[in-house]
Amino acid sequence: MLLIAWFIVIPKGFSQANDSLAEPLIKINKGKFFKDLNIGFDMRTEFQAYRFSGGDEFPRGMLFENGFTALRISGRLHERVDFTFRNRFNRTTAVQSLDNLSSDIEFAYLKIKASERLDLYIGKMFAFYGGYEYEYSPLYILEFNDIYSNALAFVTGAGLSYQAFDQHQFRFQVLNSRTLRYEDLYGDVVSENIQEPIWPVNFVGNWRGQFFDGQFETNYSASYSNEVRDRGTYFITLGHKYKSKDLSIMYDFQYSKEDIDTKGIVSTLLDDELAEDVLYVENWLRAEYRFSRKFQGLITLMTSTAYDNFSTSRELIRTSYGAIPTLYYNPFKKIDIRFFMAYIGRYYDYSNYAKQNLGVESFNKNELRIGILAPLNLL
Repeated sequence: MLLIAWFIVIPKGFSQANDSLAEPLIKINKGKFFKDLNIGFDMRTEFQAYRFSGGDEFPRGMLFENGFTALRISGRLHERVDFTFRNRFNRTTAVQSLDNLSSDIEFAYLKIKASERLDLYIGKMFAFYGGYEYEYSPLYILEFNDIYSNALAFVTGAGLSYQAFDQHQFRFQVLNSRTLRYEDLYGDVVSENIQEPIWPVNFVGNWRGQFFDGQFETNYSASYSNEVRDRGTYFITLGHKYKSKDLSIMYDFQYSKEDIDTKGIVSTLLDDELAEDVLYVENWLRAEYRFSRKFQGLITLMTSTAYDNFSTSRELIRTSYGAIPTLYYNPFKKIDIRFFMAYIGRYYDYSNYAKQNLGVESFNKNELRIGILAPLNLL
């Protein structure tokens, strides 16, 4: 099913949320040529005041930042062919050596309707991972949990989705597991038996279900990827969502067993070495409540635990905790421009093993953000 909304034209479950502009800002008679064309501009600009405490240093500061700025274009080329394109301006424009696109181009794919229930996708997209944290655009996430803060989000490949039943959809993808060639990604990293695979590939399977007249949803996925030869990543995500008229609650559980540390969290603690046999386990909870048409509150809670040498000594490295309460205020009826105020609290608790062997100390971050968020539908 094609969702033509304020955010972007995308397949069901391919991204999040549907708060919408009532009408586009540019009101013209599109006619035959423009009838199925949608152009939008999304931005989030914020003032930040932050302070770190613990460890060896106590940095603090204040600044304005453009957290998210993107142009999106989408539309229908044919009754069975749609396209989606998004260029995020506050990302690097360096062309990636494997997929031959710059990182600022996040979406560039076609959706082909093969049958009433089967859709095909080809191009640069993001993986059909489960859970609800991942489905939110970075426009709406002030800070991701550790896995998605370090995961490769947008990659090139092919996929399909099959609406087996009205309430159950199954999806599958074959993607590149990275955007850079082996020598560009691992050329200076020291590790034994690190070799280039014939194909750095990522296989993703996903199931989305609806129950109780759509009030409860599931979004599960399992994937296997390899960035180097004979060393893979096994990634499982279990996402759950409850929604009523004014309240929605989402909970994700994530498990990523990595023969080679693709997230880099443990590797950053080593001296020019690539960590092996690591495990990341995460919990993410987000609750949203609409007090009135103008006011909406939400809170995000998260934990993330990292282990090294998991199959042998199973050394706990660190556990991080996070809380992000946020208040939105939308003063306008016909346009989605939200003012927001949020607190971001993160605590990084390193184990005794990490403190004694890796020379690290636990620390925390406290941050206040005040800003504006605007998904603008232009045409």
